[in-house]
Amino acid sequence: MVRNSRRRLVRVSRDAARHSRRTMDGMDLIDAFDSAFEEWDRLVHEVGPRQWEEPTPCSDWNVRDLVNHLVSEHLWAPHLLAGETLAQVGDRYEGDVVGGDPVAAWERAGSGSWPAFHREGALHGDVHVTGGKSPATEYGWQMTTDLAVHGWDLARGIGVRSRMHDELADAVYAHIAPMAESWQGAGVFDPPVPVPDDAVPQERLVALLGRHP
Repeated sequence: MVRNSRRRLVRVSRDAARHSRRTMDGMDLIDAFDSAFEEWDRLVHEVGPRQWEEPTPCSDWNVRDLVNHLVSEHLWAPHLLAGETLAQVGDRYEGDVVGGDPVAAWERAGSGSWPAFHREGALHGDVHVTGGKSPATEYGWQMTTDLAVHGWDLARGIGVRSRMHDELADAVYAHIAPMAESWQGAGVFDPPVPVPDDAVPQERLVALLGRHP
């Protein structure tokens, strides 16, 4: 399970972020973000009208809660990438931000976050997060991780197959594996789940973050 990570999971060190523009397998951050974003968007549009209360692998969240969480994160993103502080944003995106139409709420949030991440220079410098500042690239990888892994959660919740690309799963895994133990120690994720040696990339990724593929 991924516990509430609004305004980012934990503050990571700059040393951990040195390779964050590209992961070890060479996938560019923006390419990874776009791949995860596209799959999450597809899945949100596949949620049936009676599926919003269905459970997900995140035991504290049903399908609607999960979408609400991602909508909130993506409403925050343009502000943080523009250099605003947490105090400047305030509590406007706390609580229920999807109302009676979660799909439309996601579309509005995504229409702001996607161009914010693609703005020239957006991933240079730092962003304000809980506890101080973090490199914008690290923030980008954490947002990409949430899109990818919660996309898998959403697929499970609505009973469809995740289409996460192997390259994306490998890239996210390579980026977060060195930090996973510290995140789990902080209570962000459940302990990793063993998987067989022939597990596919998305199975390895979600198992690392405490899910049973």
